Amino acid sequence: MHRYPTITDRRIRIAVVGCGRISRNHFGSIERHAADLELVAVCDIDPAVLREHADRYAVPGYLDLQEMLEAEQVDLVALCTPSGIHPEQTVLAAHYKRHVMTEKPMATRWNDGVRMVRACDEAGVRLFVVKQNRRNTTLQLLKRAVTEKRFGRIHMAHINVFWTRPQSYYDQGNGWRGTWEFDGGAFMNQASHYVDLLDWLIGPVEKVQAMMSTTRDIEVEDTGVLNVRWRNGALGSMSVTMLTYPENLEGSITILGERGTVRVGGVAVNDIQTWQFDEPRDYDGLVKEASYETTSVYGFGHPLYYRNVVEVLRGDAEPETDGREGLKSLELLIAAYRSARDGRTVSLPLEY
Repeated sequence: MHRYPTITDRRIRIAVVGCGRISRNHFGSIERHAADLELVAVCDIDPAVLREHADRYAVPGYLDLQEMLEAEQVDLVALCTPSGIHPEQTVLAAHYKRHVMTEKPMATRWNDGVRMVRACDEAGVRLFVVKQNRRNTTLQLLKRAVTEKRFGRIHMAHINVFWTRPQSYYDQGNGWRGTWEFDGGAFMNQASHYVDLLDWLIGPVEKVQAMMSTTRDIEVEDTGVLNVRWRNGALGSMSVTMLTYPENLEGSITILGERGTVRVGGVAVNDIQTWQFDEPRDYDGLVKEASYETTSVYGFGHPLYYRNVVEVLRGDAEPETDGREGLKSLELLIAAYRSARDGRTVSLPLEY
C-alpha cells in the first residue's frame, strides 16, 4: 500500500490543462469547492483561449505544461485535453510529483493506460479518472439496488446511447476530434461513461462481440453495437450512435433480473422510468425525486466527483475512481475495438 502525503493545513492548489468544452465543468467545480481548492494556473496550446481563461480567472497562463509544472507550486493537475495525450501529460506530471485528475477516457491505448497507473504508483501520487456519471442520483439508487442484490440473478442488461454529433462537431478542435490517435470513436469518447456502467453495475465482463460503422467524415466509428457476457452469467448489449436525427434522444440502461426490473432513461440516464422489485425498500420513495431534467449529457456529477478528490487528498476518504478503476472501462473499450476490427469474440482480461 502506498502512503500518500495529505494536504490538511491549506487549500489544495489545482491547475486546469486544456480549456475546451469540458473544462467549464472543472472550473465550475473548483468554484463550488473554493474553501478547499485554489485555482493557481491554466494551460492551453491556443494563445487566444489561454489569454481568455487566464484573464477570466486571474491566474497565470502557460502554453507549455512542463513550463507550468516547473514554475508553479501545483498539488493537482486536471487534464481536460484530447484523450490521446493524457498518457504523456500524466507521466510528465507524475515526474514532477503532482497528483493527476484526467478526463475520460484516460487513454486511447491499453498499454498507455497501464503506463499512466505505473508512473503515478512509482511517483507516489494519486491518479484520478473522472467518472462523474456514477454520482448521478439515479445511478446511485440503481447501484444500491444491485449491491443489495435486489435483482436476484441478473439475466440481461441493455444500454442505449442515441445522440447526435454533426460533422461540424468533429471539424472543431484543431483536427483531433474523430481521430484514432487523439480521440477514439463513439464508444470511447461520447459513450465511455456508459461503457463504464457495464462493469461498475453488473460486474466483471467475460466476453465481448462488437460491430461498428462510420458515416461521418472521420477515422473512427460513429455507430456500433456490442454484445456482452458477464462472468456472473448475465447477457447484455449496448447500442450506440452519434447519428440520431435531429438531436440527442436517449441515454438509457435497462436491467432485467429474477426479482426486479429497472429502466433508467432520459437523454442521459436522468429519468427512472421503471423501478419494480418483489420486495419494497424504504428508499423506493426516493425514485421519483431522483429523476431530473437535463440539457447536458455531462450530467451534474463533476462537483460531487471533486468532493471525493478533495476528501482523498485531505486523507479522509478513498478514491471512487482511481487509475486502476479507470483501466476497467478502458479494457472493455479496447476489447470492443479489437472485436470489431478482427470480427471475433474477445475474452477478458486482455492480460493474464
